Amino acid sequence: MSHLNAPKLPDGGKAGVKPPAGRVLNLFKDEVVQYDRQPVALVVAETLDQADAAAARVAVSYAADPAQLSFVAARATAHAPEKVNRDPAQSSRGSFAGGSAPSLAAATQVAEIYTTPIEHHNPMEPHATLAQWQGDQLTLYDSTQYISGEQTTVAKILGIAPQNVRVVCPFLGGGFGCKGSTWSHVPLAAMAARQVGRPVKLVISRPQMFGFVGCRPRTEQHVAASADRSGRFVTLKHDSLSHTSMFEDFTEPSAVQTRLLYDCPNVATSHQLVRLNLQTPTFQRAPGHATGTFALESALDELADELKLDPIELRLRNEPAEDPDKRLPWSSRQLRACYARGAAAFGWSSRNPKPGSMHEGRELVGLGYATATYPANRSPATARARLGPDGTVIVECGTQDLGTGTYTIMAQVAAATLGFPLKRVRAELGDTRFPEAPVSGGSQSAASVTPAVQAAALALRGKLIDLAIADEASPVFQAPVGDVVIEAGSVGLRTARRREPLAAALARHGGGEIVAEASAAPGAEAKQYSMHSFGAVFAEVRVDPDLRTIRVPRVVARYSVGRLVNEKTGRSQLLGGVVWGIGMALMEESVLDERYGRIVNANLAEYHVPTNADIGVIDVDVVPEFDPHIGPLGARGIGEIGITGVAAAIANAVYHAVGVRVRSLPLSIDKILV
Repeated sequence: MSHLNAPKLPDGGKAGVKPPAGRVLNLFKDEVVQYDRQPVALVVAETLDQADAAAARVAVSYAADPAQLSFVAARATAHAPEKVNRDPAQSSRGSFAGGSAPSLAAATQVAEIYTTPIEHHNPMEPHATLAQWQGDQLTLYDSTQYISGEQTTVAKILGIAPQNVRVVCPFLGGGFGCKGSTWSHVPLAAMAARQVGRPVKLVISRPQMFGFVGCRPRTEQHVAASADRSGRFVTLKHDSLSHTSMFEDFTEPSAVQTRLLYDCPNVATSHQLVRLNLQTPTFQRAPGHATGTFALESALDELADELKLDPIELRLRNEPAEDPDKRLPWSSRQLRACYARGAAAFGWSSRNPKPGSMHEGRELVGLGYATATYPANRSPATARARLGPDGTVIVECGTQDLGTGTYTIMAQVAAATLGFPLKRVRAELGDTRFPEAPVSGGSQSAASVTPAVQAAALALRGKLIDLAIADEASPVFQAPVGDVVIEAGSVGLRTARRREPLAAALARHGGGEIVAEASAAPGAEAKQYSMHSFGAVFAEVRVDPDLRTIRVPRVVARYSVGRLVNEKTGRSQLLGGVVWGIGMALMEESVLDERYGRIVNANLAEYHVPTNADIGVIDVDVVPEFDPHIGPLGARGIGEIGITGVAAAIANAVYHAVGVRVRSLPLSIDKILV
């Protein structure tokens, strides 16, 4: 199947669905090739070996056109997007808002350029789709972070009703943002399955993962910061330039945290895009904030060095009492506690501020700091709770589990709310037949799904109590609702020892199941408070004085993230984020051949990520906190924040170790050779 014989799609295959699910796809509508690894043909065969062999025999002829592949050359034609996510792409306050810059005569200033490379997600499981038609009903077994978004998108592309599309994804094998959108291979698999009248499985190979399922874009960030002699900020200016494709805009929101992280009267931020003949970039863990905190927190370390001021003290002197951009109170912000607890655990007070002054044996030792942050997001979600005749509760929600523990916390919350033992509660997700939930991205699943699960469990509990009160054989017959308790799956009076299993009550009423469904959504408070998570990241590096190899033996981080629903899964997410931050700082880079637009290290042999041997001690913890405004459980999502600030802390530690300031990631050996 190619553009020569592909089925015609309504409106040329345009989804008309906003990101994250809807993207501009390549569905064989014409012969134009915009980027390397763009799908141009699809071979279907009986076996994988046959398909591979047949695809290798497909001969494609090209007529070459000039391509724009140089980020530097394309800067002259950069354009500004209208928005970054839901926020304006440009912002200003203070003197910048009036069109003039404040006087900096008495201020200490730094103004530098920081760059980050193209990076790719590389989840353990590549993108994979199995499409099956039964009449006009399409079922997609897909590795996706957004089953309901994919259902809507594919239905629009194919011109069929959403209820005729079912998406199933019980397990993901990792995603990190690249599986948050519906890419071309999903509708192509559906189109091919309809053509051949058989189920079709389409798996993206590892090299293809570097082509048409998005990446973290290259960024060039100009940061200028100034402070008076007391260390109070006078100005912060952060301008970000990132690449996008020729046919769709995607903006890496690298400057947004600069608007709110510190108290500064004069702030200006902007985002611009450079068009290149590459696939459209996409969300990658902590999009914008991972790259943006590297630039901002590196610049502030430079400013602290110029002021001869401790980097943490500089930040403390500029800690805002409220969101300085939106002029709203924080829903909760325990960043000062993160500073104090992290510094104490790390031993920050023993740091000699002079670069190159600390040694351990023959190795140079560097200690660095950076602040972490990410928005606290929440979206509407619905869940269903069912008590079966065997006394088992099943809680259902159309969400996804990337491996971060969504199954676990759904079951936990339902069990605690109902008064059932955890072993009698089972969570089911990853199916569009379940009630709808948002994309598993933007650190919002825990904050969105658990309130819906809690509401459904409360509704089920209410039904069960009503059933028991109306049952003459029940020990709580005609009792006041407030006197009835459910414990260990049994119902009884608060003041009496006798309990009856709820399964017995169900059996007397025909043995059917009891079902309750409920929704939960952000209330008015969502617009009355600024909701963000924060953290303090401390990194120690060791640098060989001759070879300039860099090791990270220790990272200490403390976070303000609201209540942890599950300490083990929460801590694991933070640990994983720190590991990725180490990789971002020292290794990750997709190398673009600007002659042909190809990623030359499109495999896991040459695209380096950390392994166990690269990781030392990681000490993460959260400060005790309950955010009363984010939701009834006081929990904020933490999938993204763990990576933010880590690259800057390591870069600042490297400067402290060797006295060489590296402003371009990754921190490769050649950049600190002196």
